[in-house]
Amino acid sequence: MLGDLHWTTSLSSTSENGIRIRGYDLVELIGTVPFPSVLYLLYTGELPTPPIAKLIDAIMVASIDHGPGAPSALAARTAASGGAPLGAAAAAGLLTLGKFHGAAVQDAMEAIRQVVDSSAQMDLDRAADTVVAEWRQAGRRIAGFGHRQHKRQDPRLERLFELAREANVPGNHLRAARAIQDALTRATGKELPINIDGALAAILGEIGFPVTLSNALFIVARLTGILAHAHEEITTMPPMRRIDPVDFGYAGPANRELQIAN
Repeated sequence: MLGDLHWTTSLSSTSENGIRIRGYDLVELIGTVPFPSVLYLLYTGELPTPPIAKLIDAIMVASIDHGPGAPSALAARTAASGGAPLGAAAAAGLLTLGKFHGAAVQDAMEAIRQVVDSSAQMDLDRAADTVVAEWRQAGRRIAGFGHRQHKRQDPRLERLFELAREANVPGNHLRAARAIQDALTRATGKELPINIDGALAAILGEIGFPVTLSNALFIVARLTGILAHAHEEITTMPPMRRIDPVDFGYAGPANRELQIAN
C-alpha cells in the first residue's frame, strides 16, 4: 500500500469551469495584467504595485539577450545545428546557465545582503571591504561583478537603478552593490563593474524578492533570447556547421531610434 498520496499547492488550481493563479481567476488576468506581473504573482503570491511591476518588466527586458556569443546562445545554436527541435535546442541553452553565466543572482544577493547587514555596525565602505576580504580569504568568488565585454560599466545598470529609485526602494542594496564594486577594485587593483547579475541582485534585494527564486527572472527572460537564436539557426543556417564563438557579424536592421506612441 502506498498510503495517503494527497498533497497541496499554493500556486494554482483548476476545475471544470476555471483556472486560478494564487486565487485570481486566470480569465480576469488575461488581457488585464501584463505577463511580468503575473509571473511576480506566481512567484511571490501577490500582484506587484505599479512601480514594482514596471521594475520587474525592466529587469526582464534587460536580461532578454546578450548576443550570439553568450554560452547559452551558442549551446542552443549548436544543438539546433545538429537537428534538435526548437524546445530541445532551447533546453541545451538553458543547461549552460550557471554561476558564471546567468544564474549568479542568488550568490550576488548573498554578498550584497551581508554588506547591508554589516553596515548596521560599521560604515558601508568598511563593511564592503570586510565582506570582500572574508570571501577572498575563503576562496569564494563574489558573483555579480565584472564582465568580459563591458569592462568599465554595464550599459544596463544605470537605467535599472534609475527605475529602482523611481519605485522608491530604500536603496540600501543599491548602495551596498556599489560599495562592493569599489571594495573589489581596492582589493584586486582591477575594475570589476556591477554586471547584470549584480544589478538584479541589488534590485531584487530591495523589493524583498525570494532569494531562492532570484535567478528565475533572468532564466525566464533569457529563455526568450535563447529560443530566438535556436529558431534563427534552424531556419536560416546550414545543418552541422562549425559555429565560431567569436567570428560572427550582425546583419539585422541598422541602429534605429525608439518611437513611443502617445
